[in-house]
Amino acid sequence: MSAFKVSYRLSPLFHDLLFISSRSSSPLSLLQSRLFSAHNTRPSSGTFMEVVKAALSHVYATQERAVIRAEQKSYGYAQIVASAVNISNLLHDADVKTVNEGCTASGSAEVVNGSRYLHGTRVGIVAKPSAEFVGAILGTWLRGGVAVPLAISYPESELLHVMNDSDVSMILSTPEHQETMENVAAKCSAKVSLIPTVTSMPSNNMFSEHSREEAIGLVVELIREIEDSCMIKGDDPALILYTSGTTGKPKGVVHTHKSIIAQVQILSEAWEYTNNDQFLHCLPLHHVHGLFNALFAPLYAGSVVEFMPKFSVRGVWQRWRDSYPKDGNKAADAITLFTGVPTMYTRLLQGYQTMDSDLQKACASAANQLRLMMCGSSALPFPVMKQWEEITGHRLLERYGMTEFVMAISNPLHGVRKGGTVGKPLPRVEVKILAEDGSEVGTRGVGELCVRSPSLFKEYWKLPKVTEESFTDDGFFKTGDTVTTDEDGYYVILGRTNADIMKVGGYKLSALEIEAILLEHKAVSECCILGLLDEDYGEIVCAIIAPHADARSSAEQEQKPAITLEDLRSWSKDKLAPYKIPTKLFLWDSLPRNAMGKVNKKEIKKLLEQQP
Repeated sequence: MSAFKVSYRLSPLFHDLLFISSRSSSPLSLLQSRLFSAHNTRPSSGTFMEVVKAALSHVYATQERAVIRAEQKSYGYAQIVASAVNISNLLHDADVKTVNEGCTASGSAEVVNGSRYLHGTRVGIVAKPSAEFVGAILGTWLRGGVAVPLAISYPESELLHVMNDSDVSMILSTPEHQETMENVAAKCSAKVSLIPTVTSMPSNNMFSEHSREEAIGLVVELIREIEDSCMIKGDDPALILYTSGTTGKPKGVVHTHKSIIAQVQILSEAWEYTNNDQFLHCLPLHHVHGLFNALFAPLYAGSVVEFMPKFSVRGVWQRWRDSYPKDGNKAADAITLFTGVPTMYTRLLQGYQTMDSDLQKACASAANQLRLMMCGSSALPFPVMKQWEEITGHRLLERYGMTEFVMAISNPLHGVRKGGTVGKPLPRVEVKILAEDGSEVGTRGVGELCVRSPSLFKEYWKLPKVTEESFTDDGFFKTGDTVTTDEDGYYVILGRTNADIMKVGGYKLSALEIEAILLEHKAVSECCILGLLDEDYGEIVCAIIAPHADARSSAEQEQKPAITLEDLRSWSKDKLAPYKIPTKLFLWDSLPRNAMGKVNKKEIKKLLEQQP
């Protein structure tokens, strides 16, 4: 990737401030000098701190405007900047131990130009989606550390695995998680420090002249800190995210400053994020969906991110109605962007069905006025896509990504979005499909998807052999997903090669294809297709179905199953080839899913195969 260059876009207000500053020696003139002299004369480091500098070009163009909102409080760039500096200073004073080669003999963080530099030390961050989380990430990078977001939903055993595997030396935690994290830290020789509470903006969003001068001075100091952080290079590790573990033990995926920058640029370009956008964020921050798509990229583009720390059906519909009231006006803080996982949209539809007609009309009208709605992290059932479009007018934008490269393929922002596909490669992303023998397949062929992108990860943490085996000789990452393309060149994900591709009587079948068909059955709410071992066929097609609540209720009254295998097979005859029709059926109340809505088929398959 070429060196990253900061792009400055000045609003009329920023021009006015620069004009005022030209007649005085205020801190703003110093800010202007530092921003532009750094841009013009210093080589770009290619680190995410360069993105911070780009964001600072928005700062006093919109000084009183929030950049983060959470729990009825607003935070501007000045508050986020102050938090990052506080965290950086906290890490400076903490005498954090490092385990990297090249550190000082004592094992403490290396001192560079009189400043303690973390030299890639891993810093765990545990906080709900908040200004404190954002400040902790940026402060860790400012001090030369590697951020390791920890899921607040993890049980202790999983936290210990992540912390021990990544060699976390320091945990930054908010008070509500302090006791838990201290107990965990004691078992892996890590320190715990509280993330200082971030001061919110004044309720009237107005700064006194004194506060204005202080804020500008703070930004000048941050620029100085960034420029002094010259030890940070674009290829240095910045972030370790752990895979979901649905097909194997979670692995630490190492992203560099350069790969992060590449991804936020790609997404901002493809989905046209701007500083006019306001994002409603309801996702966890230890996965790429919530971290990159809904936080880093919007912040890079100057958008506002509003956190809803816990997804709420009522809360989301209400927030959209508040944004676009029935009187036809648009609120100043109106939400324009939303992204979620399929189960979120399913629950929003379920909530919609319980509303009276007037409320439904208000909700549908409000949702229709958002600029863009996206869906990902697992396959979107076509019936959900269709129903959502009928109600809101939005055809959800589906895309494809993985922890290892974030996003690589997307349906278009402008153009035809095709259900059952994930679209075409994003800008600057290359893809190819390889057959089992390693040869490249032609149009409409089936094989493993391979991706080459400037956003590719650096390595699997402490797994050099696995890292090497995951790439082709020409630098493409082997995703482990089996795909094909349709007649228009849109990519279709057939499933994980080792979890969703079944070998039944000599046929290779896609579990996702069968699931998509069965979800059209009126009694089926959730569906999971697995290949179970069989002596005669190698594997047989097994369906695990969670029926709709009304189907369950009706069946209980009649004292019979909501759906039988015989019923399912009869219904499927006109929709599936005979060898694709399930030969075994389990009815469950619901399917177990992780935080991103993914079903862990590996664990379900293991459980079922242990049954007599």
